[in-house]
Amino acid sequence: MAIETEQDETQNREWVSLHTATGRWGYLTALSRRRADTWALVLESQQIPSRIERYGILWHLMVPQDRLDDALNQLSLYESENLGWPPPPPKPNPLVENTLATLSVLVLLATFHNITGITTPILGHLPPDWTDIGSAKAARILDGEWWRLITALTLHVNWLHLLSNLAIGGLFIIFLCRELGSGLAWSLLLASGALGNLANAHFHLPTHTSVGSSTLIFGGVGLLSAINAIRYRHHLKRRWYTPMAGAMALLASLGTEGNNTDLGAHFFGFAFGMLLGLATGYLLEKHGRPGKGVNRLLALLSSFTVTMSWWAAIKFGG
Repeated sequence: MAIETEQDETQNREWVSLHTATGRWGYLTALSRRRADTWALVLESQQIPSRIERYGILWHLMVPQDRLDDALNQLSLYESENLGWPPPPPKPNPLVENTLATLSVLVLLATFHNITGITTPILGHLPPDWTDIGSAKAARILDGEWWRLITALTLHVNWLHLLSNLAIGGLFIIFLCRELGSGLAWSLLLASGALGNLANAHFHLPTHTSVGSSTLIFGGVGLLSAINAIRYRHHLKRRWYTPMAGAMALLASLGTEGNNTDLGAHFFGFAFGMLLGLATGYLLEKHGRPGKGVNRLLALLSSFTVTMSWWAAIKFGG
């Protein structure tokens, strides 16, 4: 009976439209459904009854006349505490003009593919079996042949394999280099690719082997995804799908076709790219993009790493 009495009292109350009952929010001719829902939740948390009613295309939040002042006070407090939240999206950083340098590296990768195809003796010496000494052979990697983590990223089965990686993956690499600077971008790309190959070796049989830059490319997609997630974390509803859609498109075009596709390498490259990207996004937000000097140093370090990896492969591989 007590419940019925309480319901009758609620029904018999005089209800008023919250924002039209006072000039406090006079700029509102009507509420959006989203704001009405939010305000209703605020009032519910303070045990103030309310209901949302629609008149045509307009929404109104109704409260009992005798609780109007309480509702207005609570909503004023809520609005003042959340003024300016979420903050506006940050302005995008000006992109670095290094597209030509990035394209030069990609052309160099294609040139190296031509070199690996040479089988005739040079100065009386047969060229090495590049795939044998540089591919990501799981057993050899776990036995300590660390250079394979890097050298495998520069090898491709054939021209179709190379071009499919460069045609789509090159776009991600170019954008990442312009976003971070060449040195930092290539350092992170190599790191995500090498870590992806290492994890892939641990999760496969010792006989497993793979080659290709797609592990590195998926690392680049992960890097961009995570950096954008950090930068636009207050606006993920509008921003999250862009890098993820790119990752899914890349997976559909490069990652699932063919019997020799290494899904594990793609997954681990993307996963480590995400992890490195989260750390990078945080540091970029705190300290900004590294200067030209640091980027040049990182670019030299990346080149040195690849060169030394192949030197170790030629000297100790086979």
